[in-house]
Amino acid sequence: MSLLEVEGLDKHFGGLYAVRNVSFTIDKGEIVGILGPNGAGKTTLYNLLTGFIAADRGRIVFNGQSLRGKPPHRIARLGISRTFQLCRPFVGMTVRENVIVGALGTARGGRADLDARARALLASVGLAGKEDVAVDVLSYGDQRRLEIARALAAQPTLLLLDEPFAGLGTGEIGDLSALIRKVHAEQGLTVLLIEHKLREFMRLVQRVIVLDFGEVIARGTPEEVVAHPAVIEAYVGRGNEPMAEGANAA
Repeated sequence: MSLLEVEGLDKHFGGLYAVRNVSFTIDKGEIVGILGPNGAGKTTLYNLLTGFIAADRGRIVFNGQSLRGKPPHRIARLGISRTFQLCRPFVGMTVRENVIVGALGTARGGRADLDARARALLASVGLAGKEDVAVDVLSYGDQRRLEIARALAAQPTLLLLDEPFAGLGTGEIGDLSALIRKVHAEQGLTVLLIEHKLREFMRLVQRVIVLDFGEVIARGTPEEVVAHPAVIEAYVGRGNEPMAEGANAA
């Protein structure tokens, strides 16, 4: 049985379908990428998976349990955690306090346990020594690391990363990609990662599901999808970066 099963998922806003008849499965331990141009429906898909918005039709089954109709906090307790396109730290708190807040919904134990877990997570993402720094003075790259630490604080089985490389320079992207590989291996996570470009994405993922106008237009290995005619049309045909760059990097 797959860890995550999505079948026939639809979501429309008025007459516009943001997600239409989307189906895929994710097996335990995979790193799978959701690729697509801007406006392809990637973030809407994440919002459906995590209960931020309700689907109009379709099935979402995680670890044998249906997620349809469940609120975000219950989905988080089942083992799904996410980051967001835009970093959303709790301003006015320290870095450590931000991670503790991320653990509150699923934590068992007292304040000392939460504090110890927060410190361990911050060390694991490269933020050791910054535990008591005000979150608003962190660099943007460190805010991205904090987002991952805060998501991991909920002790997920499935980690959803929403454009984690957005706004980062080349060196920062490489470092963050190495961090994602590290937490995937060390914590036995399954990772679903969405992006719309960037070479590092193709190096990182094992399989790719490509969305365009809310529909799945291709799926396969990175090498397979970058050569798919529909994917080439979605990117090159609209003036985005050539998919061949991803193929060379994969």
